[in-house]
Amino acid sequence: MSPNEEKKIREKLKQKTWNEIKTNDSWAIFKVMSEFVDGYEKLSRIGPCVSVFGSARTKPGETYYELAENIAFKLTQHGYGVITGGGPGIMEAGNKGAHRGGGVSVGLNIELPFEQKDNPYIDRDKNLEFDYFFVRKVMFVKYAQGFVAMPGGFGTLDELFEAMTLIQTKKIGRFPIILVGTAFWAGLIDWIKDVMLKKNGNVSEEDLNLFQIVDTAQEVVDIIDNFYNKHQLSPNF
Repeated sequence: MSPNEEKKIREKLKQKTWNEIKTNDSWAIFKVMSEFVDGYEKLSRIGPCVSVFGSARTKPGETYYELAENIAFKLTQHGYGVITGGGPGIMEAGNKGAHRGGGVSVGLNIELPFEQKDNPYIDRDKNLEFDYFFVRKVMFVKYAQGFVAMPGGFGTLDELFEAMTLIQTKKIGRFPIILVGTAFWAGLIDWIKDVMLKKNGNVSEEDLNLFQIVDTAQEVVDIIDNFYNKHQLSPNF
């Protein structure tokens, strides 16, 4: 095969691949739309809920698993449902606590190559499936009256900073953001204060008021209750 023939074949393959990409992108728009519509329709009926985030790798019996379950249980006793990512670990603990408390238990599942599978404590009619992370994150924030971040990995940090950024830039209304576990979060908060704020000026002093750090389930519930009482708002405003 001559060099020119090889070049023509490569160009054809390249063109075919690019055309396939454009076609797939066009059809993906409808998939994205369907996920938004399905999520909006189902979650608009759930009532006031708190989103609980954390590691999928946390095991039953571990301190933060038990704490997440207790937090979710207490939230249901104060009239809140619980939204989680629907998988194992902290997500399972959150749904388990909500289920035990007789409250609304929502799971926003996503297909992943590892870790993710829906847990058995989600209300069957409130178990949603997503292909797109960004659609799923919209649902976490849009229908939450509070945000509880338990210890976790990259996904937890992604969700945490997404919520803080949206509030900081006033793209959404203010709601409580609570980090649970001083020992876990202290290093990150010190870095935000010392490097982002003091050394580089990349955030403002008032941005540090976007979140609070606690260690107990009762503190979580008190912060959320006090926030809505202070602002004279119903949690389902």
